[in-house]
Formats: sequence, C-alpha cells, structure tokens
Amino acid sequence: MSTTTAAADPGRTRGAAVLAAVCLAGLLLPISLTGASVALPSIGSDLGSGLAAVQWVVNGYDLTFASIMLAAGSLADLVGRKRMFGGGLALFTLCSLLGGLAPNVLVLDVVRALAGVGAAGVLTAGSAILAQTFDGAARAKAFAMLGTAFGVGIAFGPVLSGLEVSSIGWRGMFLSHALVGVLVLTLLLRHVKESRSPEGGRVDWAGTVTFTASLFLFIMALIQGPQWGWGSPLTVVALIGFVVGLVAFALVERRQQRPMFDITLFAKPRFVAISLVPVVLAFGFTAVLMFLPSYFMSVDHASASKAGLLLMFLTVPTLLLPMVGGSLTQRLSNRVVLSLSLLVTALGAAWLTVIHPGASALVLAGPLITIGVGFGIPLGILDGAAVSTVEPGRAGMAAGMFNTMRLAGEVVAIAAMGSLLVSLTQSRLADGFTKIAGSFTGTSGSLANDLIQGHLSRPEGTVPAGAARSAFTAFASDGYTSALHTSLWLLAAICAVGAVAIWALLGERAGTAAAGADAPAEEPQPASVPVG
Repeated sequence: MSTTTAAADPGRTRGAAVLAAVCLAGLLLPISLTGASVALPSIGSDLGSGLAAVQWVVNGYDLTFASIMLAAGSLADLVGRKRMFGGGLALFTLCSLLGGLAPNVLVLDVVRALAGVGAAGVLTAGSAILAQTFDGAARAKAFAMLGTAFGVGIAFGPVLSGLEVSSIGWRGMFLSHALVGVLVLTLLLRHVKESRSPEGGRVDWAGTVTFTASLFLFIMALIQGPQWGWGSPLTVVALIGFVVGLVAFALVERRQQRPMFDITLFAKPRFVAISLVPVVLAFGFTAVLMFLPSYFMSVDHASASKAGLLLMFLTVPTLLLPMVGGSLTQRLSNRVVLSLSLLVTALGAAWLTVIHPGASALVLAGPLITIGVGFGIPLGILDGAAVSTVEPGRAGMAAGMFNTMRLAGEVVAIAAMGSLLVSLTQSRLADGFTKIAGSFTGTSGSLANDLIQGHLSRPEGTVPAGAARSAFTAFASDGYTSALHTSLWLLAAICAVGAVAIWALLGERAGTAAAGADAPAEEPQPASVPVG
C-alpha cells in the first residue's frame, strides 16, 4: 500500500508542477494587456511620448500575439512543446525586464511587440503541454484551471497594476512580470516533459508574414489616422496595403496543402457566427477597459490605483460568470445565450453614457457590471462552440483560428476606439476653442491627445490659476466626456447589430454540424483559452 502511494506521488507532483507552470505563465498574459492600460498615462508622462506611440505599448503586444499564434502552434509541434513554452516565456520575461528599463517609448514599443511573440509561444505550447500531460477528467480540470488563471488576470490585472503603478511605478510593474517569469523558468519548467507532433509538418511562413503585415498596416492606419489626417497619402497607402495584404494572404492559404488558416471554414455560417462574437464583444468590453482608466485620470484626476479599483466593477463578472454561461446552455441554445449576451453588453455601453466628471462609483457600478456580465457569460461556451462547428479532424485548426480572430478583434477594437476618441474629442474642442482663447497656448489637437492619455493636468498647468483654469478644465472635461458618450453609443450600436447578425447566422442549420454546434466540445482543445 505504501509502495503504491510512493509510486503515485512523483506523478502527482510532476502534474501539479506542470499545471502550476502553465497557469502562472498564463496568468501573466492578460495582466500584461489589461495592466498596461492602467499604466499608459504614467508611461506617456515619464517618457514624454505622444498618444500614438503610447498606444503601441498595448497594440504592439496584442498585434504580434494575435498574428503569431498559429505559426507558434505549428512551430511548437516541430521543435517541441516544452522548448517552445520555455523559449516563449524566456522571451516574454526578457522583454518585461527590458520594458522596465526602457529609456524611451520606441524601445518600449519594440520590446512589447516581442513580448507578444513570446506570449503566443506560451499560450499555444502551454495548452498543448496540458493536453499531453493530463487525460480524461484530469485534463478537463487542468484546462478549467488555466481558464480560471486567465479570468483572474482579466479581472484583477487592472487593480493589481494600478496599485503597482501608484506604489512602485510602471517600470516596477513590468519588472514584477519578469520576476514571475524567472520563478517559473527556474523552479517549475524542469518538471515539464518534452513532446512533439508525430505527424511533423512545417510552419506556414508565407501565411504568417502576409497576415501580420496586413493587420499591422490596418492598425497603423487606425492609430495614426487622426495624427496624419484620414486623407493623407500615408494613411491611404496603409489602408491599400492592408487590403492587398489580405488578398495575398487568402491566395497564399488557398495554395497551401495544409494551410494554417483554412479560409474555407468561413463558408460555415455557424463558425463565422461564433468567431464574430468575441470580435463584437471586444468593442463593447475590451475597448472600454482600455480607455476608461485614462478618462478617470484626466477628468477626475484619479490615481492609477483608484482607476484600477473602479474597473473591478467591469472585470470581476468575467471571473464569476463563465460557469453561469455553461449552465444556461443546458436550458437554452447557444443562439439565444450569445445573442442575449451581446444585447446585454449593448445595454451596458448605452447605460455607461451616464458617466460624467466626478461621477460616483455608485453611478458607474450598474453599467460597468452590465457590460461585464454580457462579456463574461459567453466565455464559458465560446471555445467549445467554435470547435464543435467543424468535424473533429479540424478541431485544433478551428480553435487556433477562433483565438486568432479573438485577439485580432481586440487589436482592432482598441485601435479603432482610440482613433475615434481622438477624432471626436478634437472636433468637440475645436468647435468651442474660442472659449479658452488667450488662456491656453496649445491646439485642440494637442489638448485632445493629452486628454486621451490621461494627462489633463499637463496642459492645465499652463493656464493661469483661478477662473481661467477652472473654465479651461470644465471645457476640456466636457469635450472629452461628449466624445466618450458618442463613442459609447456607437459601441452599443455595434453590439446590438452584432446580436442580430449572430442570431441570423446561428439560425442557419446544416445537418450534423448544426446539431452539434449547440453542444459543448467533448474535451478542451489546445490553444483554446480566452485571453482578453
């Protein structure tokens, strides 16, 4: 009896260590995204950078994360899952260290983009490692714990990062990420066994390059459009390059014998519907999550820690609600649950237009919780629904494509929201700029950029104290708030229209595929974990 126990202990110990390694590493990925949103105002202020450059701290990370994921999964199968996981985490850790020491925003943007490459390796290889290490019910529990780790990162990333930024600074925040990475690499990675795909294969570099280049050009056009001008040659060239890149990507993938991104899956209405849900939700949730901290810091002069605490109304439901979503699908179809979730998110975004300078937590709690509920409920069912829309032989590819769509949607939503806020705020300020003529020497454009970065105090300090400064503060705050209200109404409309589209697409039934689409996947699939 004791011999059996002793023999079983090493296996349990190794399994626990592997699970701890993957979950701790996975916890860093959403924190690195949501935490950066709270730190952006401090980063911009300390490094003296403009809005567009600071946005790349978030967008560069998410962009490479999204576009490299499928290639990272293929490469992990070739070189080994442990090697890819360790290499990805080492790159992420090194970039976090360099980010904390970055002398300027250009260096920070570059290392953040490289950190996204590492994150893609961590997620794809880590998921595959869990699938290789555990079987049956234990595998389901392992993936559930990984999903919980991501949920904790989403829910508490803003408040933890806010506390770090307020106490040890944004550099300390990045250094803390590096410290956790070092602990995993030195203490836990040795328990992971190496594994490779028996089928071999190769990395689709042509598809990776064309996809990444086209997405990069689109994001660049969105971010730089307000700065360059929407009709400027650079903006137009970037948008044309995006379209050309997408066409090239489609042609490349059609000629691949084993494409990494099989575009024929988009001929399946149900797969299209499931893949569109996180894209639409990114506008209703992720875009709000990214830009509310700057609003609180600009208009209310809130600290990073206070902004993070307020965001918990938005993020905590994402940790608590996924299990509810799974239970709802036992009584209602995915069609009903997903459409209603989008409508709830739309309601929350419209309700959030009650936001105004000095709004209390009580006023903001209702709409923020509503958005969080709308976003949180689908998290427990989307991944299983995505892989169940295709035949089992393409489940892994469907999971990878779905997560790529999810992350790409976040990148586009963040960039589009930032661009919209800048353009609308600048327009609002330009309309009444004569009200502060003589007291402020800047332009409406520079003031809009400062506001979106959370830096109203910077231009505010250039205005003489007294009535002139009070009038300036009220004018700037009202302009920003008006632009935010318009943006929120647009986000609500996107979610509402998305709900109608999802309802229509999920109404399409095609034999067994349609019958299986409302059933959960039998087992969690690698690279099928929500990130943000």
